[in-house]
Amino acid sequence: MKILGIIPARMASSRFPGKPMKDILGMPMIGHCYKRAQMSSVLNDVYVATCDLEIFEYIKSIGGKVVMTSSSHERASDRIAEALLIIEKINKIKSEIVVLLQGDEPMTRPSMIEAAVHPLIHSENIKISNLYTKIKTINEFENRNEVKVVVDKNNFAMYFSREPIPSRRMNFLNVPMYKQVCVIPFKRDFLIEYNKMEQTPLEIIESVDMMRVLENGIKIKMVYISDENYSVDTANDLKNVIRIMKNDSIIKDYI
Repeated sequence: MKILGIIPARMASSRFPGKPMKDILGMPMIGHCYKRAQMSSVLNDVYVATCDLEIFEYIKSIGGKVVMTSSSHERASDRIAEALLIIEKINKIKSEIVVLLQGDEPMTRPSMIEAAVHPLIHSENIKISNLYTKIKTINEFENRNEVKVVVDKNNFAMYFSREPIPSRRMNFLNVPMYKQVCVIPFKRDFLIEYNKMEQTPLEIIESVDMMRVLENGIKIKMVYISDENYSVDTANDLKNVIRIMKNDSIIKDYI
């Protein structure tokens, strides 16, 4: 089974411009994301998809694989769908699973990618999966940059929101607090299908891509991980990630 990892990255982040090239312990953030993805035993290949020459040239300089995509994409899934078709044309091979790996999550570990892909490998009926993990603080629970998720008894997503869900306002203070971790495998044909779907009302309201999947009646398998993982959305997030990654156990294997 051919499994392709694609990391979308662009310099024009509205919240933190230029973040893919921000330095983390001597390497740009996008370099960490790429090198760590390469360490995954489940991925046959890893590419960066970008619309920025600076990122393109950097990935080339470290011997990585990268494709240029349109600058008009608003969603990461749109960018990886375009990249997928370019990569398939270059290599003349179709992938069966495509893994969306974020360019602003430099703490992603190879084992996380393998855990996310597992349900798609072992079930024909699962078209997409997401990772999720516990939220440790109320500040993080109330942070709109973190996408919260509630799951059912079978670990399928029920709802995603940037708001704190479920509610703590009804005298239930010890509610299950979980966040999405953006390692998102798609069955190849479903990725193409997904990107042809119209944006949905709750997707727009919540500003969460995965709501489009749920609103179209498609189940998302959620895979719990205990790994500590933080995305970089602000300069303060970057400082926090640098502090944590100083003690990272795998960084020595690629720097």
